[in-house]
Amino acid sequence: MARRRNRSGHSSSHARSTSSAASPVSRVSWLWRAAVVLAVVAAVAVIMARKQGRDAATDSGNAPAVTLAASHAAPGTPGIPRLVDVGADRCIPCKAMAPILAELRTEYAGRMQVDFIDVWKDPDAGEPYHVYSIPTQIFYGRDGRELERHSGFISKADILATWERHGYDFNPSDASASQN
Repeated sequence: MARRRNRSGHSSSHARSTSSAASPVSRVSWLWRAAVVLAVVAAVAVIMARKQGRDAATDSGNAPAVTLAASHAAPGTPGIPRLVDVGADRCIPCKAMAPILAELRTEYAGRMQVDFIDVWKDPDAGEPYHVYSIPTQIFYGRDGRELERHSGFISKADILATWERHGYDFNPSDASASQN
């Protein structure tokens, strides 16, 4: 290894020794970085394991989610298509959905069941729906089978278009919805 020369022109072994050996500060910095990387890897592993556990419960065609969700239906409404909005009364997009849900509930009473589940007030109530973000709207057919999900804000027109895509016609002038 070449020796460095100091200002006076003499070679210095001190320059060589400080550049080749790691200082205690750099060792601590390296250990800190390694610890952070290991913590992140461990956190990702835990999250993935939990998600796989949840997904394993629904691998059989979402049967557990549909069965549990259908069990939350209000009594006296068998055979009515159902829209479930899973959200919270303090979330901004959920607040924007509230008047739309109220309007649908009133306008299509007896033809469409509209339910709101506040997962911030009652986290266990949202568990059967396997929702990972709010608001999430879940469309159920007359038979209680889940037809479709949507996450985020959705307009009344888009809700009605989703129902129409699945064979339900909620035209206000038509008092009976089509079969599905």
